[in-house]
Amino acid sequence: MRAVVYGTGGAGGYFGAQLALSGEQVVFVARGEHLKALRANGLRLETPKGNTVVCPVEATDDPATVTGADVVLMGVKAWQVRDAAQALRPLVASGAFVVPLQNGVEAVSELSTYWARNMC
Repeated sequence: MRAVVYGTGGAGGYFGAQLALSGEQVVFVARGEHLKALRANGLRLETPKGNTVVCPVEATDDPATVTGADVVLMGVKAWQVRDAAQALRPLVASGAFVVPLQNGVEAVSELSTYWARNMC
């Protein structure tokens, strides 16, 4: 499986790290200093059970450059869902499905509505 983590913060970083540690291919989408740190130092995961580093990691700031994605874990804030939907269009159009990690139920309906109107 090839997974993309869009929003490599607390939730996205945690679940993406777990996938990578279990042997799956994971691409982390980040920007700015966070992207530089991922590329230089990998992804550091700190949990009550201990700390680990996933290194090296595949990281980009442009999800449209990722090929072969099966699933996208969307770990952005609720107010960023619409922008994330737009950025993820190429991945969805090529067959990836999106798992929103936000609290609440609005993200799924917001994504569905956006893609129903904008995938043609």
